[in-house]
Amino acid sequence: MRALRHVAIALLAAASLQIAVAETDSTPAVGGMAPAFKLQDQTGKWNTLEEHRGKWVVLYFYPKDNTPGCTTQACDFRDNIFAFRRADAVILGVSVDDVASHKKFSADHSLPFPILADSTKSTAKAYGVLYKALGVMEVARRDTFLIDPSGRIAKHYKSVNPKGHSAMVLADLKALAAKPAADPAG
Repeated sequence: MRALRHVAIALLAAASLQIAVAETDSTPAVGGMAPAFKLQDQTGKWNTLEEHRGKWVVLYFYPKDNTPGCTTQACDFRDNIFAFRRADAVILGVSVDDVASHKKFSADHSLPFPILADSTKSTAKAYGVLYKALGVMEVARRDTFLIDPSGRIAKHYKSVNPKGHSAMVLADLKALAAKPAADPAG
């Protein structure tokens, strides 16, 4: 039964099949403040959104460690890590898997950025990305939030295709970062 469950999750991720989920009131709006979180990464270190204030944050949610689509997406971000760093951006991956799973996933694919364990599912709920895969297991939908240096959501990518997503986010980040900041005095 357990093996069948893993196969079903892998097929779901590989085919990018997702149950249609209506936008919830908890999905933060573009332009609004990004919900705060405190989650452990693959090393057990606690991470918060606040500690990255002043930098761009790529907060990407994904369904399950070591599945084809999730691995493709993580490795795509890994391969562009230096370009994101030059853009003064940090990458944070989030799934509802636990720290031990993230430790293995990160080591297996040499991921140079934090993979955050949302085992209580509170962060996925706060971002409105929690859903039931195949109607059975709650996982995070494959969504990405680009958060500006002031902590506001600059862009939300819904139900993304993992292949090439990193390059799309990087291009949007560069375009958004190049725009002059709005003058608060009007």
